[in-house]
Amino acid sequence: MFSAALLGIVQGLTEFLPVSSTAHLLVIGQLIGFHDPVFTVMIQLGSIFAVMWLYRSKIAAVIAGLASTQEARHFALTIAVATVPALLAGALLSDYITSVLYDSPRVFAVAFIVGGIVMLLVERFRPEPSVMDADATPLRRALGIGLCQVLALIPGVSRSGATIVGGMVMGLDRPAAAEFSFFLAMPTMMAAFGHELLQVRGELSSARAAEISIGFLLAFVSSLVIIKPFLGFVRRSGFAPFAWYRIAVGALLLMAVARGWV
Repeated sequence: MFSAALLGIVQGLTEFLPVSSTAHLLVIGQLIGFHDPVFTVMIQLGSIFAVMWLYRSKIAAVIAGLASTQEARHFALTIAVATVPALLAGALLSDYITSVLYDSPRVFAVAFIVGGIVMLLVERFRPEPSVMDADATPLRRALGIGLCQVLALIPGVSRSGATIVGGMVMGLDRPAAAEFSFFLAMPTMMAAFGHELLQVRGELSSARAAEISIGFLLAFVSSLVIIKPFLGFVRRSGFAPFAWYRIAVGALLLMAVARGWV
């Protein structure tokens, strides 16, 4: 139960930061002897509920406006278009990802380092932002962000990192890219949760269900704490600090793998 609680906190603090919550959960899980990829996926729904709660007014406005306003229909369509690539790729590759890539810390480490380098390059050479509001994202750019999200199936890439960097490459301002990433997380991670639930529905003992519940609850609370400060930090400082963090953690992880610690 303590391990589940710890991993729930880690999940909530890292889900919306561009540092890969999945890789953090898998590596820390190995270090403390808690290895359960299903738990890793299912507690992510706690973070999604947190962002849904924080943006509940906007979600309600979009739903209420679907029948009457073009803006609401456009925003809903962009999220749907951006979600499709990851759903298709996940359906085709999920077994390989969870059975092979989730057991390879070396993959996490390389993804950390490469992702950090890409973030530094995008911060320096990105095009001048032309989309300042996530609601105004053009469909073609939304599709491009969705294709970037497919890369996040590799543990260590970071779903939020891939979509935020993709948004910046597509001309979204930093806060707009981050907000679009938050909304894109909702259908994507709910679909991942539903898939895992169907896979293990016959194996959910009361003890395992209790572990998932604790992880879910603490992921929800810690995500509530981190989302708003993260947006404020991004507006002030950009993503370079997260990029250097990724590179440092990736290098340490490669060293840990080489020495047999992980």
